[in-house]
Amino acid sequence: MLALVFNQRLHLAEDYPEPVLVPGEALIRPHLVGICNTDIEITRGYKGFRGVLGHEFVGTVIACDDPAWLGRRVVGEINAACGRCAVCARGDQSHCPERTTLGIHRRDGAMAECFSLPIRCLHAVAAAIPDTAAVFAEPLAAAVEILQQTYLRPTDQVAVIGDGKLGLLCAQVVRLPGCAVTVVGRHPERWDRLARQGIATLHSNETASRQCSFDVVVDCSGHPSGLATARQLVKPRGRLVLKSTFAAESNLDLSQLVVDEIQLLGSRCGPFAPALRLLERNLIETQPLIAGRMPLSQAERAMQMAERQLKILLEV
Repeated sequence: MLALVFNQRLHLAEDYPEPVLVPGEALIRPHLVGICNTDIEITRGYKGFRGVLGHEFVGTVIACDDPAWLGRRVVGEINAACGRCAVCARGDQSHCPERTTLGIHRRDGAMAECFSLPIRCLHAVAAAIPDTAAVFAEPLAAAVEILQQTYLRPTDQVAVIGDGKLGLLCAQVVRLPGCAVTVVGRHPERWDRLARQGIATLHSNETASRQCSFDVVVDCSGHPSGLATARQLVKPRGRLVLKSTFAAESNLDLSQLVVDEIQLLGSRCGPFAPALRLLERNLIETQPLIAGRMPLSQAERAMQMAERQLKILLEV
């Protein structure tokens, strides 16, 4: 089958082995697959992954041992837990030490004509949600995780660092409790959509005037410099939420975090059910985030485009 593979180098394989159906899993034919910054970082060495890339998808179940799922349109959680260990028993499957992660760790991803995922990871997509919105379910769930992990008061001043794909989703989510939200970025051409939603903007070159201004700062920049900006903007006793994953080291001054009593919160995958509800109720705009759609046969070029643009979708 056709698949985009990273194995020391990125290449489009025309004869990649098709997945074999195993008990408890489903074979899925993707319709659309989103290119994420994590996919790009993997090609730079993040996590040392080798295999098929891709973890943001919407597709159709074409085979599984539960007939109720056959033919259903689905999205899916990316962490495939063992279901047996103590971590899974306490309900924390996304941190199972034996987990595989779709397109990221020990499990081939969705940038292929077919892939496999456990049935328990699947979520059916309502008919009212088009594919072009459903494909955002995974990153939107990751944005919703912020609200799961920390209470945002309507009076909080919140900054989101990064006006890329994830940053624009996170900004829309953290505004839901009524917070005053500011996006810090480098792309003013993307800011009209934020203004329509009542979200303020600030160029990353102009942050000096806002030092220690925000109760909560969310770093979605995907770069160590964004983390430095986030640290500069958070108030003493504020909260710093880290959403970025990248193949680089940071020089964050941990001692000063102690002095300023900053709460540091790592935030990764999140709940799909509320993310799908937000999409079904049209509370999150996704269409403006789509910069282009390309066939899987042009996936290598699409990856290059995704480094400079917003969301590029692969059509399978």
